[in-house]
Amino acid sequence: MPEAGEREIMGFRLLPGFLARPAQEEMAAALRAVIAAAPPVRPVTRWGRPMSVRMTSAGRLGWVIERGHYRYVARHPETGEPWPPIPPSVLAVWRAVSGWDGDPDCCLVNWYGEGARMGLHRDVDEGDFSAPVVSISLGDPARFRIGGTSRTDPTESVVLNSGDVVVIGGPARLAYHGIDRVMFGDDDLLPGGGRINLTLRVVTSA
Repeated sequence: MPEAGEREIMGFRLLPGFLARPAQEEMAAALRAVIAAAPPVRPVTRWGRPMSVRMTSAGRLGWVIERGHYRYVARHPETGEPWPPIPPSVLAVWRAVSGWDGDPDCCLVNWYGEGARMGLHRDVDEGDFSAPVVSISLGDPARFRIGGTSRTDPTESVVLNSGDVVVIGGPARLAYHGIDRVMFGDDDLLPGGGRINLTLRVVTSA
């Protein structure tokens, strides 16, 4: 897997083009099976607003919003079934870049359709922040905004393309980040357009 072009922005480790096109296609095919087993849902935030992204998970635990509470659970909130396993191709990325001794408990799968975005937020429901969060982008490019550990800190933005990987760890583990815009239809990996973002997380309390 290539390391050319690796860089760091505000503590976020960016690995552009980490996955070549054949690896992206293999991963996208594996995710279709995950989505078939655990259909994506559109969560409603604690403020009563539906999110613009659709979400599902793979692994021992999945991240959900239930009655305004953000938490990890062992079963899909609508089907009641356990989450499907994390695909081997996804685990291979974690093992290559995370530096963590062990596999993640959760692979959150976010699907961005036309007009979808994700406001600035922090990943703070895992119980232990010593492990990094690893993010994988597939499909349409997206403008990724990176901030600091305070919501009022200055931000920078970078475009993430299909096959890019981001590692969020160390002092940046609790930094704010989000997706401002998806360039819908600019990549043909996913039929009909759209973007899939995977975030791999270690959860020590659930």
